[in-house]
Order: sequence, then structure tokens, then C-alpha cells
Amino acid sequence: MRKCIFFLFVFGILFLTGDVYGFDLKGLQPVAPYGVFSSFSAYSPQQGKTVIGLSAEKSREPDFYRYIFQYSYAMTDDTEISADIPYVEKWRDENSGFEDVSFGIKHRFIDEGMYGPSVAYMLNASVPSGVDEFSTDGRVGAGIIASKRIGPVIGHANIFYERAGSRRFEDEILFAFGFDFSAAHNFKVLGELYGRKSQYSSGIDQIEGRFGYRFFTTEYLFTTIGAGFDLKNRTPEYRVLFSISAVLPIEGKKVKMIYEEDK
Repeated sequence: MRKCIFFLFVFGILFLTGDVYGFDLKGLQPVAPYGVFSSFSAYSPQQGKTVIGLSAEKSREPDFYRYIFQYSYAMTDDTEISADIPYVEKWRDENSGFEDVSFGIKHRFIDEGMYGPSVAYMLNASVPSGVDEFSTDGRVGAGIIASKRIGPVIGHANIFYERAGSRRFEDEILFAFGFDFSAAHNFKVLGELYGRKSQYSSGIDQIEGRFGYRFFTTEYLFTTIGAGFDLKNRTPEYRVLFSISAVLPIEGKKVKMIYEEDK
């Protein structure tokens, strides 16, 4: 029975597809280290921590650059708010401008147990940028996020539903399965399968495999590099990903003082 379900799932991904006719809108993205590339983690920073990041992307066929300023703040240990401001450059070699600005709130309502995963929900919304090529006139969405640690590997599963602000667009469904493997104390290997039914299609029109590395430059600074490859012969053909992020405020190491009593 399980094998049948698995094959039906694979069949659906491979054959229930559509074509992409418009721009690849990014939407809200996780800021490292609380996610993979597009896969959110159910974990959050400690209460009072702020995470800021800057990511860059170069896509091929179509060719364009994208830059995203990312912000996240932990209101509690299990609740965080976040925002993304994306800017696109040289879309079709001539168009540049801001995408819709995204906001979100994530709340972890189940903590990880011995066998079960951490589970969180996320609510998000976008406000229109005013640039027609890079906008759906805003959008609202919600998703479920699950994360589980098994030894040195942490796996993440996401599914999101997004509704565009304009009825000219289809509703979106996004799914992502990612993992990060601790290869060393300051180095992780990343992998992700990302899929999407975009606002331009009635079927799944984007499936990418993504791989990369994350380096802990310091205890609070993270550098991520990676690449995404199209698995459905759609666009973009491939993309190169880079991001750098910092967890603030920076806390200095506590030094233990050892005193000898005079005898």
C-alpha cells in the first residue's frame, strides 16, 4: 500500500505539470540558519534574537539577478516574525524593480519528541510593489512546517497555499523537502527538493533540486552557497544561490575564572 501511494505521488509530480509563462516570484524565504534554501525550519531563534540576512541569486534561462534583504525577530522561543524585500535586476535583459514585499509570522505549536517532529504553522502576506512584471498585486498564504533531527541530520518538510491579490492569477501551492547534515562543527551540507504550482498554471510547473553548503564563519555569522537545477525542463534552467546572515545581538563567551585559595 505504501509503495502504491509513493508511486502515485511521483506520478503526480512528473506528469501533472503545466508551463510557466511569467516571472518566478520568490515570496517569503527562510533566513539562515533557520531553514535550507526555500525550506523553512520549525525551529526559531531564542527569544529576543534578531536575524538579518542578504541573499543573492543568478538565474539562467531566463537570465536575471535577484537580491533579498531578510529580517527575522523572535518574539518568544517559539514565535517569530519575518520580512523580505526582494529586488530583481535585468529580467529579460531590460526590466528591473522590486518584487512584492513579504511579511510572515511563524509559531511552533508542537515541540520535537523522541519520535515525533517539531511542527509549526506560518501565516504570510505580501504588499504590491507596483511593478507589474514582479507582482501579483499582493497575496496571502498559510503553511505547515515540520522538522526532525536524526543524529547529525535535520530534515524539514513544508507545504504552503498562497492566494494572489488579483483574480488574474491562479492560486499557488508550494512544497519543499530539505535537509542539513552537520559534516563538521562549523560546516553543513544542504539538500532540497522544491516544487510549485505557480500563479500562472493549473498544474505543477516547477521542480528543482538544490544542493549546497553552509559555513559557520563565526558563532553568529553564516555563509550559504548553493545551486538549483531544473528537474522538469522548465525555466529557469539553473540558478546559483548565495546568502550571508547574522544572529544578533552578539554574545561574548563567558570566561570562567579559577581562583586558588591561599594556604
